[in-house]
Amino acid sequence: MDKRTLGTGGLEVSAIGLGCMSMTGGYSDHPDRQEMISLVRAAVERGVTFFDTAEIYGPYANEELVGEALAPYKDQVVVATKFGFDIDPVERKPRGRVTSHPDSIRRAVEGSLQRLGVEAIDLYYQHRVDPDVPIEDVAGTVKELIAAGKVKHFGMSEAAAGTIRRAHAVQPVTAVQSEYSLWWRRPEEEVLAACEELGIGFVPYSPLGKGFLTGTISAATSFEAGNDVRSTIPRFTPEARLHNQAVVDLLEGMAQRKGATPGQIALAWLLARKPWIVPIPSTRKLHRLEENIDAADIRLTPDELTEIQEAADRIQVQGGRYDEAAEARTNL
Repeated sequence: MDKRTLGTGGLEVSAIGLGCMSMTGGYSDHPDRQEMISLVRAAVERGVTFFDTAEIYGPYANEELVGEALAPYKDQVVVATKFGFDIDPVERKPRGRVTSHPDSIRRAVEGSLQRLGVEAIDLYYQHRVDPDVPIEDVAGTVKELIAAGKVKHFGMSEAAAGTIRRAHAVQPVTAVQSEYSLWWRRPEEEVLAACEELGIGFVPYSPLGKGFLTGTISAATSFEAGNDVRSTIPRFTPEARLHNQAVVDLLEGMAQRKGATPGQIALAWLLARKPWIVPIPSTRKLHRLEENIDAADIRLTPDELTEIQEAADRIQVQGGRYDEAAEARTNL
């Protein structure tokens, strides 16, 4: 697979990474742990070198899984994880708030290092901006961790352009991770321009719209309450899905012409946006992993990109991408 570089510090990764969050829950039932370890290793064997996790996923269980799965490949891969949510370390449960106090970051990094089984974290994101802690203090703390050899690169997630600029002035930001796809395009307003100006890579999560852009979800699809996060998302109500089918129809039309799938076109569109964009689709199935990887070989012509862009501009996507509480933690 082709490689791409995030930031100005030479962090080279595969053009498509693997988001690992769903491997320990979040979407329907909990998958078999050994099957997920095998899937992560299958990704490495197929050229994926960029893996994304976080201490809040599980909590902790996802980092433990990723650490075990990638233990044989430590020198071949880049692992990104995140800090910033308050977690009860004994109960292993989130307390429902964010925290980026310097002491909490220092505690978090030690836990992540242990669970991942590494001496240094390749890319360490602030998962969500903490409005109660100046971003300069956060960036300064990560800068100290980099100097101590515990972290290699600093990242931010769902941060506003102004906040990114302030952090970058203290410690260069290597990558910004935020949701971005044909049905969530807010990064185009300010964040992508800031990343380009400052030489920061951009990592879209949910590049397939939590599965919707693959064309495998309809208005009749059900999501298990309590186990599937999509059951709480306004964009996934039956009415919203029926309306938003127009985005899938757009992708399916192009996919038929290119001999591809809708999901592959969604990923190819992101890859064509900028050479420093690296999407991290998540999956728990080998055939979907292979489908996503193959998207890196699809080339959309300038005319095709214009066609997709103009058609997407005419579609008003219905429903929020998060509930109100979760959305309030973004773009700060």
